[in-house]
This record gives sequence, structure tokens and C-alpha cells, in this order.
Amino acid sequence: MRVLVVSAPLVGHVFPMVPLALALRDAGHDVLVATGGGGLSVEGSGLPVRDVAPGFDFGRLARGLLLRHPVVARAELAGTAGTRGAGLLFGGLNDRIADAVVTLADEWRPHLVLHEPFAVAGALAAARLGVPAVRQENTLFDGRELVRATTARLARTLRRHGLAELPAPAAAVAVAPPSVLRQDGWPMRYDAHVGGGELPEWLREPGDRPRVLVSRSTLGGPGSGGPMRAVVAAAAAVDAEFVLVRPDERLAGAALPRNVRAVGWIPLAAALPASAALVHHGGAGSSYHALVAGVPQLATPGAGDRRHNAGLVARRGAGLAVGARDISAETLTRLITDPALRTAAREVAEEIAAMPAPGELVARLEALR
Repeated sequence: MRVLVVSAPLVGHVFPMVPLALALRDAGHDVLVATGGGGLSVEGSGLPVRDVAPGFDFGRLARGLLLRHPVVARAELAGTAGTRGAGLLFGGLNDRIADAVVTLADEWRPHLVLHEPFAVAGALAAARLGVPAVRQENTLFDGRELVRATTARLARTLRRHGLAELPAPAAAVAVAPPSVLRQDGWPMRYDAHVGGGELPEWLREPGDRPRVLVSRSTLGGPGSGGPMRAVVAAAAAVDAEFVLVRPDERLAGAALPRNVRAVGWIPLAAALPASAALVHHGGAGSSYHALVAGVPQLATPGAGDRRHNAGLVARRGAGLAVGARDISAETLTRLITDPALRTAAREVAEEIAAMPAPGELVARLEALR
């Protein structure tokens, strides 16, 4: 069976698609990933990749679209736009990549198309070929909402390819732990390709003091530095070790408190088991990694989906949603000492561990052909 995996051309979108794609490949199927931009780094997983967005620049796309929609832009930057901003951005993106994805599908003739909610061009290609499309979740939203918001901007694109609307998917794959969010579809344990970087030996085991990892977004733009500067400002008054993951050059070159260290790109998921907590920008990938590891997290509400993600984690009790300006030594101390946070985080990790592994879904996907 040939399986085409379609993702938006962004690291955080394509990396969660890799484990299921690899499970299909390891079961003897031919798998091809269609993405672009930063997503092309998924080649490091060993999967073949086709660039369907040459020259892609997400920042340029976002600035152009949001400048034409200032009200939505302001809400998007505040994290209060819901799916409106995402519909604009990813509707525009899918309009751009649709022809390339359809052309690739016509040439390669997949028997199944696996796509994420923000890559409905994959569903379009599957509909044209008359083969099953499967939506694989990779966010902390209900993917049906994201597909609706994205597709609402694609009426002309659909008509150009002979469709009045997108048919419902043959199946969906849900990765959110139900106690945090109920998604539609077959449950599957969340996992993601880790990308590059080596894990230093000292990060493999717990240190003398609780270790707190502090990460930032893989995507540039407003708030991409996340809470790092706020953590550094408060760190000296906290009895913990703080590790800044990929700080910007200015922060990495600054004089840091004695209990703060900086590292480059590391496989975050591999470092979390020996850590006491994660502080991050509120991205879906970072949120999921902490939930999988069962460690408390502090997520800063911000642009796009970050306010939504932070709120879900906080409502479950597995972490804190705190704006960067409000991060203090007291907040960070609570993050690593509050037993209720640890208990809830571990409960969610156990819930995720009980979900089927990607390989367990292969037979169900094969049956769709």
C-alpha cells in the first residue's frame, strides 16, 4: 500500500505525524511525506519527503494575511481569535499548496492519504483520486473545527479541482488524552519525531536539585522567545536548576545566574523524564511532551493556540497557565513542589500510556483500502 502523509510546512505540524508514518513503513508499506519549509527536516526520520511549498515563508504569509484582517490579527496575537486566525492563515497556506499536493498524488497514486487538520490539501487530493483520507490530530483542538475553519477559505480552490466540498474522512486518529480534551477518532498514544540534537549525559539523570527545562517555540514571531527571560530573572531565588533549551543568541551570551545553564537543540522528550518540570511558550508539542512525561508544566498564554493550550493544561490540574510578566520565584517554586500538580501530571501520563501505540493502528488503516 502507498500512503501519502500531508502536513503543513512547519516542524511542529509534521513531527507528530512521523511515528504513525514509520509504523506504516515498518509494516511494509511505501510512505511519502508531502510538506515544505521547516517541515523538510523530517527527512532525518528516514522517511522520503517531497517539497510541496518551495520557498515557503510562514512569517511572510502571516503578515500579508493578517495585515488585510487587522481585527482578527489583534485577536490572534492575544490568543483570543479561536479558529478565525487559523482559518485565515492555513486556508491561505492550503490554497498555495493544493495544486502541488494534487499533482504529487496524481503522479504517485497513493492508496491512502493521511493528513493533519491544517493540511486539508491532502483530503482534497484523496477525494480527487477516490481513495480514503484519514485525519490525524496533532493539536489540542478538535480537528473537525480546524478543518471547517481552514476549508471555509477554500471554496474557489475546491471548485478548481472539481469539488463542491470536501467529503468526510474515512477515519480520524485522536491523540489527546480524554481527561484533557476529547477528540473525534481512533485513540492513539501521542508521540513525535525528536529532530536533531544530542542529549548530554548530565541531562539523562536527575541532578542534585530539581531540574526545570525552559523551552521556546520552533516558529519565529511575536512571543517566540517564550518565558525564558522571565525565568532567568527569577531563577536565583529558586532552589532548582534551570536549563534553557535553544535560547536566542543574546540570552545565551548573557551572564546567567549560577543555577541556570543553556543548551542547544536537544530531544526534549528524552530530557523530560529526569526533569522536575517544563516551562514553555504554550505550544501544542511542548504541552504534549510534558503530559507524556508526567511532569508539571508552566505554559504562558499567548498568540495563536497558546492561550487555549495553557488553559486546557491548567484546567486539568497538570500545570500552570501564567503570563511571562507574572512568573516569579514563588510561581516557579510552586511548579516544582506542589504535590497536586505532580499527581495530575502523572495521572495524565498513565492515561496516555494506556492508549494504543501507533503500530496498533496499522491494521485498521490497512482495512480502509
